[in-house]
Amino acid sequence: MKPSSFCLTLILVAAPACLLAQNQGPATASPVSKNAPPTPFSRLGLSVGIGAGGINMQAAVEASRHLNIRGVGNYFSYTVNNVKISGNGGSNGVDVSGNINLATGGAYLDYYPWPNHGFRLSPGLVFYNQNQISASGTAPAGASITLGPTKYYADSVDPFALNPKVTFNTHEQAFSATAGFGNLISRKGGHFSVPFEIGAVFTGAPAIALNITGNGCTNSADTATNGPSCVNMATDPTAQSNIAAQTAKYQNDLNVLKVYPVFSIGFGFNFSIH
Repeated sequence: MKPSSFCLTLILVAAPACLLAQNQGPATASPVSKNAPPTPFSRLGLSVGIGAGGINMQAAVEASRHLNIRGVGNYFSYTVNNVKISGNGGSNGVDVSGNINLATGGAYLDYYPWPNHGFRLSPGLVFYNQNQISASGTAPAGASITLGPTKYYADSVDPFALNPKVTFNTHEQAFSATAGFGNLISRKGGHFSVPFEIGAVFTGAPAIALNITGNGCTNSADTATNGPSCVNMATDPTAQSNIAAQTAKYQNDLNVLKVYPVFSIGFGFNFSIH
């Protein structure tokens, strides 16, 4: 083969390979989008807000693209004084001080059917529940209250005292089901969220106790002298029967309330934990 023919053949064979190598360049890693969804258990989301249980606090981690594990706590306390309780709707009643105490804690599994849109369904368990309303008050002499079929007047020597309580934790550990919008750990890579939630906790019907002590008289004329119609409300069988009848009436009114409402809205922020 002539030298000129050999050189031409070499050029025709080598040139395409050289051009291909130049176009490929050195191997580089693909860039990671800043909006890529978080990897499991890599971020922690926290929020604070308000709701049916008072101050609402939440913490969540992502378990997968479609699932979060979330803890929830609520707290509220409020005291009101000089609320009049009258057995016959009149003004001659008992002044009591009342207190509302709400405190719950639970855990939820949040399922996001469409992770990028924030809608979720959340089964959960409330494992701590101290929601209750209580009151206390001592009747002034002569004040009246009706229990069952009987009206009692407060004795002046040892007037009766009321300590009613309503608790909303017949089932202290209760199943809960909620739905909501807003993902504490955005699958789009954002840091902020506004979580909203609505649903119910299946606590069972509230329980009521009247807790009456001291002396009551069925004849108002006996109140000044602790007369023959005055009895110890905590030990007298008839008085206890009347208290039980009145308690049963109130309990029957409450039996329809077998679920405790869940409602909350807040502001959340998430950050990397590793």
